[in-house]
Amino acid sequence: MRMLGGYIERYGQKIVSSLNPYIKISFDEFNGDRLRRNEAFSPIQQYLREKSSGSAKRLKAHVIKGWHSPIISMDYNEEVTDEFQGVKVWWTAIKHAPHQKTLLLSNSVEQRSYRLCFHKRYRELIIESYINHVVKEGKAIAERNRKKQLYSNNPSEAGGRFSSNKWSNVAFEHPATFDTLAMEPEKKEEIKNELVKFRKGKEYYAKIGKAWKRGYLLYGPPGTGKSTMIAAMANLLDYDVYDLELTAVKDNTELKRLLIDTSNKSIIVIEDIDCSLDLTGQREKKKKKKEEEEENENKEEGINTVTEKAKEEKKKESKVTLSGLLNFIDGLWSACGEERIIVFTTNHINKLDQALIRRGRMDKHIEMSYCCFESFKVLAKNYLDIESHSLFGDISRLLEETNMTPADVAENLMPKSEKDDPDTCLKNLIEALSKEEARKKAKEEARLNAEKEKARLKAEKEEKEKEEALEKEEALLKAQKEEKEKEEALLKAQKEEKEKEEALQKAKKEEQQKEVACQKVEKERKVKSNLLKRLLKKMNHQSKK
Repeated sequence: MRMLGGYIERYGQKIVSSLNPYIKISFDEFNGDRLRRNEAFSPIQQYLREKSSGSAKRLKAHVIKGWHSPIISMDYNEEVTDEFQGVKVWWTAIKHAPHQKTLLLSNSVEQRSYRLCFHKRYRELIIESYINHVVKEGKAIAERNRKKQLYSNNPSEAGGRFSSNKWSNVAFEHPATFDTLAMEPEKKEEIKNELVKFRKGKEYYAKIGKAWKRGYLLYGPPGTGKSTMIAAMANLLDYDVYDLELTAVKDNTELKRLLIDTSNKSIIVIEDIDCSLDLTGQREKKKKKKEEEEENENKEEGINTVTEKAKEEKKKESKVTLSGLLNFIDGLWSACGEERIIVFTTNHINKLDQALIRRGRMDKHIEMSYCCFESFKVLAKNYLDIESHSLFGDISRLLEETNMTPADVAENLMPKSEKDDPDTCLKNLIEALSKEEARKKAKEEARLNAEKEKARLKAEKEEKEKEEALEKEEALLKAQKEEKEKEEALLKAQKEEKEKEEALQKAKKEEQQKEVACQKVEKERKVKSNLLKRLLKKMNHQSKK
């Protein structure tokens, strides 16, 4: 039955459509998988605001700061009639829930669209002329009514769902210009010329095959005018500003989505990027160390599971990576739009990964340093409306000898009461600079004393080490001498023992020789005795005869 009902409904719609002489065209806010905003939607919205204010019965109104009157637009499901070259058309504003869950948005997000209805005999006129007319007029209206906006990204919803309003905005009313910016005139002029050339560079960037974007890295101590520089850039170029808070971005996918939803002619700013996220390998080490510490604490307390609070913190933790940020500013996704400037600010340029700030990503590095005399003259003109003064010489000398930020100089130049004249303000600055100079000298003196003390301690340590080394060497030499003497005494004793042994052997040999000699003498005596006996015996024998 369900299949039959669908079959009847489908063919019923076809029959009705064939009999209905009117054509309807829908202009959805987003194209395709809601990755890109329909570029016709906003001009149509602007066009219909002017048409609806005089003819629609149900209207919406909202007030923007800086506007003299509320902004009126047609309410949803309201119809407005328009006429073009004698042909009537009807517009309807529609809001409805999406039919399916998309890649980047949850199915709880409503979709907006405008529906155009006209007679089919005017198809060619409407499609080829009228729609282009509406878009062109809408863009012209938007340009006439345009006010610079300051955008801030909305945090992700619970569970990682994204709302359709990725950015919140207010009117950008910062008054800073390059004329009021405290910086050397040559440096300011160079930056201004570069920005103006960029704004006119559409054909040039297309010719060289690069995305029409440029990166600026502003670095220097706090209070040196990095944020003011961004405001001056926006006012010079008449660009919107998107202040991107990385810690509120859940992951790389959401970062891409935010980039896609920024407008052309805009400045995308990430301030204090060295503090926004730890985009190096250190983050993983810190995370691992933290997890190990928590695990040890849990073991000590007898807890084996992670607490719900820890789980919630893990869910909220941003998973934006260095690779994701690099793709954001210089990858394929960065070409989804044109005439964009990306600005990073940092107080510590040495903490940033070189891959993040190399040329091609951050094309120009601008050092925002301490206040020099040329910068001071700009501030004196801004705050006191003077271009020269007898105290300028003292201030020039003090600025060369001290480090004071433009913010601190400006604070001292600002009149605090109706009685404060330029002389008073300049004297306040000189007093502050003198204190800063004294503090700097004291700091330098303390540093020199510390270095001297360090050198003295180092010298004493080296002297002590030399003495200890000398004592060790003397002890070693003494030990070696004693060892040698012992060795010589041992050799001498061995020699004497050998000599004694040789003398004993010699005496023994002599004794043996004496004994042999005695035996020989005894033998000779015996032989002589025998001879004598035989001679006597022979003589007796002869005498007897």
